[in-house]
Amino acid sequence: MTQNNSDTQDLQMLMDKIPDDLWVKCPFCKASFYRKKLGKYYECPECSFGFRIGHEKRISMICDKFTPINTDLKTSSCFNDEKYLGKLKKSREVTGLNEGVQTGIGKIGDKSFGIAVMDWRFIMGSLGTATGEKLTRLFEKCTEDNLPVIVFSASGGARMQEGIHSLMQMAKVSQAVADHSKKGLLYISVLTDPTTGGVTASFAMEGDINISEPHTLIGFAGRRVIEKTIQQRPPKDFQRAETLLKNGFLDAIVKRSEMKSTLAKLLAWN
Repeated sequence: MTQNNSDTQDLQMLMDKIPDDLWVKCPFCKASFYRKKLGKYYECPECSFGFRIGHEKRISMICDKFTPINTDLKTSSCFNDEKYLGKLKKSREVTGLNEGVQTGIGKIGDKSFGIAVMDWRFIMGSLGTATGEKLTRLFEKCTEDNLPVIVFSASGGARMQEGIHSLMQMAKVSQAVADHSKKGLLYISVLTDPTTGGVTASFAMEGDINISEPHTLIGFAGRRVIEKTIQQRPPKDFQRAETLLKNGFLDAIVKRSEMKSTLAKLLAWN
């Protein structure tokens, strides 16, 4: 009996040493595999779904060089709800950003371009006033400097804590996109999982070229809201990148491991 107890304790000690995140499960195809099989691009080895990543990893995957701009921009002090301020503080600690998008000037080879990467860890990449201001300033700078722009969207939509002020960012950023376009400059929009709400309804779908990663969730309203509105059950995959591509809302679906080379070709043609 003593031996059995000892064996049980030894087994428990061994189990305690096994990392909790040794195995991962793809949220799309449900395949389970060793974490190391994600590789440096954090892609599912079975279906190529791109796991969610922060702005640091994204920029390192795309840019040979990167210079951030407008890093000090923050949400106005007029938004002083204690719960909201707590969320902002936590998001800043997690991401190292003052706001939910990193903007700057990147380079692939000798080609310079403006780049914005929304970080889903910052209140689910929601579009707040400072987010909109950073995006607007990026487009304005690139319009002035004759540079193309690449935006990686990842968002749950407008930031409800900022009310109508967050919704107005849709129009503000869209105007900056239009001014950039009037000058004949290229805008590439890359939609990553998830891209929803007011971001989808504005600048995320306004690119000269709209591309996405495989199986990305893209939509405006949530499934339950749509079902209640139209009193019908939409197809299971109606808000996935492949369905949008089939119906003409996307120009291409590109694996994350091929994203940099694809963007380099598009920039070279510009």
